[in-house]
Amino acid sequence: MNIFKKLKTYNKHGRRVVNDPFHKNTLELTKSELKKSPKRTEVINFLLTRFNRETCYLEIGVRNPADNYNHINAGKKFSVDPGVEFKERSIDFKMTSDSFFEKLNKNEILSKDIKFDVIFIDGLHLAEQVELDIKNSLDFIKDDGFIVLHDCNPPTEWHAREDYEYRNSPASGYWNGTTWKAFLKSRFNPKLYSCCIDTDWGVGILSKKHPIGNSIENTNTFFEFKVFDKNRKESLNLINFDELKKILA
Repeated sequence: MNIFKKLKTYNKHGRRVVNDPFHKNTLELTKSELKKSPKRTEVINFLLTRFNRETCYLEIGVRNPADNYNHINAGKKFSVDPGVEFKERSIDFKMTSDSFFEKLNKNEILSKDIKFDVIFIDGLHLAEQVELDIKNSLDFIKDDGFIVLHDCNPPTEWHAREDYEYRNSPASGYWNGTTWKAFLKSRFNPKLYSCCIDTDWGVGILSKKHPIGNSIENTNTFFEFKVFDKNRKESLNLINFDELKKILA
């Protein structure tokens, strides 16, 4: 029998379904991740309640404000997005994060002296860009503030593919990109505390002050996904939301 005929079937919608272990496992892990709670919004709002002052929030990579931004409870909040995917929406700074931070440093927007309590990074999900967003955010976060990142805990290598447009993978349209690499690299920084909440595709948190998790040695020099997957809990300092609450109580 032709191996491809054995593996391929089609569902009632005419979409190809591949009945091999990789596809089945990826499908189950995707379903499991979608059921997890809380979502990133609740985690961010909890962090904002840790401050006994009017809070200032920045979101990088808003996409659709109804997904998260509109539900954030902060005294002041600002949004940054180039407006490529959703054009009909209100964004404070319709530009790339690179342009935003460049203008911020030049005092062309807001103020170069502004500091945020929480910065949420959810822009281009490729490690090089995420690393740059982290670096820039560290210059504008308050000493006791938090940098939060989405998509730090991809369930499989298919979810962590570099090309979002490749949707014939077992992960289908679900995509976390290589954000995990940038977050993991931050975990190697002895000047930062960090953890990742095991929910909503991995909500990573970085802090200069709050002891949410000590840095680790780099045991994955080439950022191999299988090495990461094998040591996922330690690599990300993967904890649940209740554990975070206890740490920050």
